This record gives sequence, structure tokens and C-alpha cells, in this order.
Amino acid sequence: MSNDFIGHPHDFDFLVGHWNVSNRRLRQRHVGSSDWDEFPATSHAFSHLHGLVSVDEIHFPTRGFSGLTLRTLDIEARRWSIYWINSRSGRLFPPVHGGFAGERGEFYGDDDDDGRPVQARFIWIRGSESSHWEQAFRLEGGPWETNWVMELTRVA
Repeated sequence: MSNDFIGHPHDFDFLVGHWNVSNRRLRQRHVGSSDWDEFPATSHAFSHLHGLVSVDEIHFPTRGFSGLTLRTLDIEARRWSIYWINSRSGRLFPPVHGGFAGERGEFYGDDDDDGRPVQARFIWIRGSESSHWEQAFRLEGGPWETNWVMELTRVA
């Protein structure tokens, strides 16, 4: 991640409110697949502590689970940490860290994917009425593979 991507209070305030979410998720990762599963979701986001904390809850009605994202800003480091938990496992996943340069945010961290260590990357393209999020994993020494894309549209 470039030093151009830094965190500021209120960076995630664009998410506050209700969203319809179109999801595309790879059915198989790390095998060169282009077979995507598409499904809807709804999300509701809040900002807390004067823009230092962002929380959203997302519901995947056709998949039978929900998730919660917690984003916290380290003021001194000028870096956001993004944590994810879902109703399937109840486990808090390792965070990704980063910030924004203009309307693009990049966040990186270490994780595991079905027991294999991976580097994780989140990209946010923020907008007031529509926004874009994507997740990519990289096995050690390999290329980034985008495996989940969300297109968010604000509910009026």
C-alpha cells in the first residue's frame, strides 16, 4: 500500500444509511475460476465517535447469514483497521489496514482461506448514491485474485 492512502475521521461516513447490495462471489478460489455466484443483500451503516468508528450490518437473505463490519481509525497512525464477523462462525476475522487517497481506499492484511495463508486486500470506491467494494486474496508469491465484489446502491 502506498503512503498516499491515509485515514481521516469521517472517511466512512459515506456509508451511513441503508443500501441495497448486489454481490458477485467466486464459487472457487485459487483455481483460475471465472464462475461467479450472484446474490442480493441489504446493509445499514452507522458512524460513531465523531467519525472514528464505522459499523455496518449486512443481511444476505438468500444465503441465510448476516455479517457485521467494524472499522476503527488509529488517529496517531492515520490508519483504518477493518474487522469482519459473520453469523455463520461468530469468529472475528483478522483485520485489514489502510486508508483513502481521494475516493479510492486500499486496505491490506494477512488472513487464511480454508487453512491456507493469504494476503487480503479490500478496495473501496466511495460515492454518495453508489459505492463499490471488492476483496482479493493472494497466495504467497502469486497474483491477486478478486473473489468478492459488492455494488452498493443507496436506498432512498
